[in-house]
Amino acid sequence: MYVKDSEGSGMYSEWASLSSLIQQSNEESQSVLGKFPMVAGKDVAMAVVKQLSSNLGLTQQAECSPLATDREVQWCMEVICFGLSLPLTEHDTIRDCVNVYCEWLSALHPVPKICVPRPVCEDPNLYARKMINHFHNLFKPRKGEGPDVINRQAVLCHRVLRTLQHLTQLSSTLTRETWEALLLFLLAINDTLLAPPTIKDDVGDQLCERVLSVLFEVWLLACFRCFPSPPLWKTFRETCMNWRHRIALIEQWNRVNLALTARLLEFMYGSAFPELKIPEEDSQLIPNNVSADCIAQSWFRFMHCLGNPVDLCRPATISQTQKFLQFAITSENVVDPCQHPCLSNLPHIFLKAIKGVAGQVDAFLGVAQPFTWDEGSINEREKKEGASSHPPSATHSPTPPPQRRLAKSFSVAPSAVTKGIPKASLLGLTSSRASATTHPPSTPNSGPSSTSTMLSLGHDSRSPLAPTRPKCNSILHMFGEWLFEAAYIGCESSHPGKTGPVKSEANMNKRPSSLLLDSRKGSLSLSQPGSLTDDPDIPPALTIDKYEAGRAEALGALCRIFCAKKTGEDILPVYLARFYLAMQQGLKIPETRECGETLASILLNSADLFRLDLDGVQVLVPYVIEALEIVLPDKELKMKTPSGSKTELRRASIHLLLSMLVLPLHFQNLPIKELGNTGVSSSSLGSEKNPLTFAQLKPRLMNLLINALQVEGDPQNAQMLLGGLLLSVQDSAAAEEMDQITQLDVGPSSDTTSNLLSSDSAHALFVRATYLVCHRLISSWKTDLNVSLAALELLAGLARTNIKETDALECKRAVKWLCDYIVSQCWRPPQAHSKDLHSTIVAAFQCAAVWLVAHPYLLQDKEGLTTVLEVVELGISGTKSQGKPSEPIKMKDEKELKPASMRVRDAAEALLTVILEQVGYFPSPCGAESLSSLLDEVSLLRHCNSWIGGEVTREMAVERFRYFVVENSTILALLEEPLGNDQDPQPTVTVLIRGPSGRHAWTMQLRHLPRHKSGTKYHAPNPGRPVPMSDVGVKHDVKHRYFPESVDRIPQCKVDKSIPSLDSFINSEGGSAVHHHLLQVIEHQSSLEDAAGNAPNTSAPLTALDSSKPGFWQDLEALDNISSRTCDTVHIFYVRAGQKTPEEILSNVVSDQSVHPNFLEFLLSLGWPVNVYQHPGWTGHISTSWRVMTPPQTGSADLHPNNHGGSLYNGETHVLYWADASSEIAFVVPSQHFSSDHFSSFERSISDGSNRVYNIRTSDKPRTLSLDLDKQACPTMPSNSGGFESGRRRPGTSRHPLASHTNTKVFVVWIESFEDHLHFPLSELLVTVSTGQKGSGLPRPQDRDCFVIFLHSLHNGLMRVKLQGPTGRMSLATPLVDGMLSATTCAPKAQSTRNDSKVSIGLCIFFHASGIEEY
Repeated sequence: MYVKDSEGSGMYSEWASLSSLIQQSNEESQSVLGKFPMVAGKDVAMAVVKQLSSNLGLTQQAECSPLATDREVQWCMEVICFGLSLPLTEHDTIRDCVNVYCEWLSALHPVPKICVPRPVCEDPNLYARKMINHFHNLFKPRKGEGPDVINRQAVLCHRVLRTLQHLTQLSSTLTRETWEALLLFLLAINDTLLAPPTIKDDVGDQLCERVLSVLFEVWLLACFRCFPSPPLWKTFRETCMNWRHRIALIEQWNRVNLALTARLLEFMYGSAFPELKIPEEDSQLIPNNVSADCIAQSWFRFMHCLGNPVDLCRPATISQTQKFLQFAITSENVVDPCQHPCLSNLPHIFLKAIKGVAGQVDAFLGVAQPFTWDEGSINEREKKEGASSHPPSATHSPTPPPQRRLAKSFSVAPSAVTKGIPKASLLGLTSSRASATTHPPSTPNSGPSSTSTMLSLGHDSRSPLAPTRPKCNSILHMFGEWLFEAAYIGCESSHPGKTGPVKSEANMNKRPSSLLLDSRKGSLSLSQPGSLTDDPDIPPALTIDKYEAGRAEALGALCRIFCAKKTGEDILPVYLARFYLAMQQGLKIPETRECGETLASILLNSADLFRLDLDGVQVLVPYVIEALEIVLPDKELKMKTPSGSKTELRRASIHLLLSMLVLPLHFQNLPIKELGNTGVSSSSLGSEKNPLTFAQLKPRLMNLLINALQVEGDPQNAQMLLGGLLLSVQDSAAAEEMDQITQLDVGPSSDTTSNLLSSDSAHALFVRATYLVCHRLISSWKTDLNVSLAALELLAGLARTNIKETDALECKRAVKWLCDYIVSQCWRPPQAHSKDLHSTIVAAFQCAAVWLVAHPYLLQDKEGLTTVLEVVELGISGTKSQGKPSEPIKMKDEKELKPASMRVRDAAEALLTVILEQVGYFPSPCGAESLSSLLDEVSLLRHCNSWIGGEVTREMAVERFRYFVVENSTILALLEEPLGNDQDPQPTVTVLIRGPSGRHAWTMQLRHLPRHKSGTKYHAPNPGRPVPMSDVGVKHDVKHRYFPESVDRIPQCKVDKSIPSLDSFINSEGGSAVHHHLLQVIEHQSSLEDAAGNAPNTSAPLTALDSSKPGFWQDLEALDNISSRTCDTVHIFYVRAGQKTPEEILSNVVSDQSVHPNFLEFLLSLGWPVNVYQHPGWTGHISTSWRVMTPPQTGSADLHPNNHGGSLYNGETHVLYWADASSEIAFVVPSQHFSSDHFSSFERSISDGSNRVYNIRTSDKPRTLSLDLDKQACPTMPSNSGGFESGRRRPGTSRHPLASHTNTKVFVVWIESFEDHLHFPLSELLVTVSTGQKGSGLPRPQDRDCFVIFLHSLHNGLMRVKLQGPTGRMSLATPLVDGMLSATTCAPKAQSTRNDSKVSIGLCIFFHASGIEEY
């Protein structure tokens, strides 16, 4: 039965109210002494009560009461009754009366006190009911009393309340009549004290919170001991509605509701369900032995005891009580009851009530959080609890009606509260959760409230939704009517010409199926509580805009409800329609262009709005975009309530923006329906004649994205925007490419999309993105590691994006900016140099390499080539040869080798290697699968003329080659035999060069003529040997001279003999000694120079290796298995709805009938299929990687029919492969046909031999930032196989597969139901994935070390991305961002994420976690 009704209807409509008994309680509390003069009655009361109180034992030892009969006791009670009504000036007498009754009430205790009269002990319930009724006199306000006297009265009232509450807790003999009398008494005194308008510091104001707490706690206890009758519940509801102008009523209502909700969730979902934490003293309000039905009935009734909470924004309704009308009649200043000053607190009361309802919603959604009620004045609270900061809600509201079977779909997630919260923090539940993305710590009172269980990219810390939460319809059936009505406060009707209420109060209480339909017009209409602004008599403090905080709270709760929709869940169209209308009204932009509380609440709580399959949700896109245009482009956001967190608001707005970026290109010219009369200009929302289309939104979205990134100051928000920017450029480029293909078939008539793209094309986005990102990278992001890495990833992604109109000048500028960035980072002061700084430099070098490989024409420009090589020189040596233009050029031998770090030097050398070997030559003739030559010793030997055939082993082939080491870094393998495919045999040497960049094969021949001439064939007969000639010629005896013969004919003079000849000097007497001494000096100097020259270089430039040593060919083979690129493996799984076991998941890909139609298309978009036995690159497992083998004859092809669902690519025969110049990725789809056990024997052999093959010093202390490069210890190859060692690490490589490496696994999981990401059996599936890359000492990978990319296909064809990974590592591995919507074929972004995560994740994992300097 629905109970959100007007006063005359509902589940109590057929029961009589007991309000008349409350009025009669005044008569029952009248004493016969009241018939006499006050003086006479007072004298009697003072004399009798003083004597009775003397026997109580308060000041002396207690004595037995002299009262022995019922008549005596009743006479004394008449006296005490009168004494309780005395003026407060007779405090002592009143106090004695209170003491007597409080002591006599112990008759209901298990052991009564000795002072209790015998008749009272014999019939305690009868006398207790009379005493309780007499206590009413004590609580009656006395007119004209001062504050001190009122305080004394309050103390006595506290004594009575404490006694009665203690009585209900201890007594087990209370009858139903006594319980009802007690509850009616509590209702009566509350109505007496609280029904009148609030007057500061009167007795009602002082006792307000206390009498309410006792009423609610005793009533709650009565529910468990003696459940109140329906008339009592109806009376309770009617009287509570008279006190709604008291804020303490809402607080107690929230408190009791929370305690009941905690127990309700416990019995509905069992002990395994996460406990909803509440303060210890509140949890004790409900005994442990209470039945579930009793809790449910009590919970539901308590929630509705206040009537409709939205009435709190109707001052006329709240003030239509007897006490308010009496006050208006007797007051000279108040003309209308609604003008009483105490009603100015209604907006704050309304906020607390709606927060209580919203808190109930949060509890059932599973996002309940603790809340501390602020102490202090209401104004201070309002300042602290601005709706833009989304103050936590006070508590929860109830669940299904008592007469209805409890829905099994209701659930709630664990709360973050812990037990033991002090009473001072009277709590509730937050309605607006902070999101921390991600991410840096968030403010406690802001952010949306739905997210994933594991930490997602961006450190998003929004509270996760409970997996077993109830359906949205169930929550809306319970709370929707209140929330919708509160959301429409102050809204105009959707029908033109209507400004007042569109429905009567009775009509607004219909069932949900008829809640919104106007039968006369057949259209939707908005219901609002009343047109307060139309009444000029409403005080300024009660105008409708003052209730915006409560309205914002209601809209936030509605957003959280609809964003909690599960996959496949249906929401009633009437709820969707009303929600969209509420959103449309809440997203209206004020003329001041300020972000109000309502707008902020919607944005904070609807981050997932467009990520769900909500029917027709796209109608809200134009309104959301207009709201985002207020929030995102403005660096100094104007907020109506400045206490909100602007960072969290911007983050939630960015989530919405990222979910809309793909809509224009996905829906293109699809028109967007307008929601009624919006009151917004047609230029932004379209009109009936010219409806707005999705394609027209693209320029606005792109401008919004660029402007937001330009002013964003939060690192996490900036990374999210960078991911969205790259997504937009890639999607635009793909759309243009597809548009060009389709235009060839469709013809020139369909040019709408092309015209749009031409005005905001991929090239335009490319230019804007490059300019903006490069500028901010150098100016403001260079000190932030994560943002710098994200910006560099975006630039690398832009370089890989195929844009037809790419301008060479723009690309040249981008590379120039990258070089300037590297220079500025390298030249920062020494104190700024750190691992983070060097990580950004390494990433910049890698980004530059990507640009040059993708655009090789950039190196044809002399200026560009000079700039790049100067940066390479800076990275390797630490300085430039040409510093400033005025400085002289410094030669290489004059510079001191001081790079920023070893990682920076290696990155610079890697870039130089790419320039010399890959730019303009990638992919090589061997394809992208290998950067090295596919020829090795075995294949070359098979093609030699001398080979007679047969099987060739590596050991046999190595024996035919001669091996040398050049400059201690390059291995040469020489084969001095001509190859058999040469038709013109010549003396030939074939060289296999193994260097830092891979293996390369060259053939050199000895030719006496150029090849074009030597190829001429002579077919004439053999002329024979030549005949010697008899004429040998004349032999001339010539004497070589230094000077002409004419010199000898010139006569000599004495001057010619002044310089003696050398021979004459040596033969002279003193010359021989001098000559001998000079020879000794020269010989000594020569020996010193030889010693100095040989010291640093212990090996000759060319060193021969002994290939006959044991293990040489194995080491050589292991060396060939070291890829010059990073190699990664991504395992892909398909999870059908509801699957939780590995067996079910692995069996899905066997048949295409078990997977989504787009799944195979998605797989093929990741890479190209390769046969693992014929593939020379990485295959996902070491046993088949970097080698070409003969496939085994096992008939395994039969295991993969043509209608497979992806199992063909399980690694047994095929995988999907993708590679560029710096990395290669294998995509493997594990299946039940094939598991990692296939490689178990190979892995054991690898594990046994890995320590022998590679002597990596993992236990040594990592090298530090020392710049003394010659003294740095580097991992070396063992010299036992041929005497060669590597004195330095190979540039361009990051690791080899058999040595130490990261133990990280990457999964891509296609899930049919988004909620299944919570149950994905990650740890169980780890045993099915193996790459054979097991370094010594590495632990087995754990699920916490794995990165998972969940992909969920929506009904509209878009893909929702969910990222999950280790805390602090992955949440923002751009371009994919957690929660992003992308096209179904998001493979390029998935590949880029895996590659770029080597930068963003790798720079964090490899540099910081391992503490090494190498990458």
